Amino acid sequence: MSLSRKRKKELRKLQNHATKVWESQQVLVGEAANVAREAGRQLGHYNREQVVPAVQTGYERYAAPYVDRGVKASKKVLTQNVVPAAGALVGSALSVWDAANDTRSRIASGRGISIDTAAYQKRAEKYGKKATRKIAGRLSALEPQKKGVSAGGVIAILLGVAAAAGVLYAAWQTLRADDELWVADDPLRAPDA
Repeated sequence: MSLSRKRKKELRKLQNHATKVWESQQVLVGEAANVAREAGRQLGHYNREQVVPAVQTGYERYAAPYVDRGVKASKKVLTQNVVPAAGALVGSALSVWDAANDTRSRIASGRGISIDTAAYQKRAEKYGKKATRKIAGRLSALEPQKKGVSAGGVIAILLGVAAAAGVLYAAWQTLRADDELWVADDPLRAPDA
């Protein structure tokens, strides 16, 4: 099929126009990427300068007293209830073990089995107190040390990520005018007419 000169000329004009539009869209996409990059950088600055201190101040004012109170209460329960119970349990187990060893040695030496409950009770109390003191000493030496990011830091990071996502979504919504206006990734190549 042959085209007239007029049609060929119109098609060339259309192809030249499409090439110009394509080039201008590539420039626009490049500028949009620069704007998004700068927006991310500014968001990071804003997060460090405004959001993190505000969240940290809020945490220290509102949440920290309750957290400290909870830590103190849990230490109190641990030292007054759990450690003595665990010490008594370990002490009882050790006294039973010691009594079994003592009985085994008596049987082996031919002295037979004699049950002295008062002696066993005294030993059990002795081992229980000893184990309680030992466990309490070890637990008191294990004071938790603050390491890493505090709860305020975690909250600040989450808020920063949410704000960054919001800015990126807003930029994306602003820059995408219509799906038909976006072009392929192949730069500066005009579509075939």
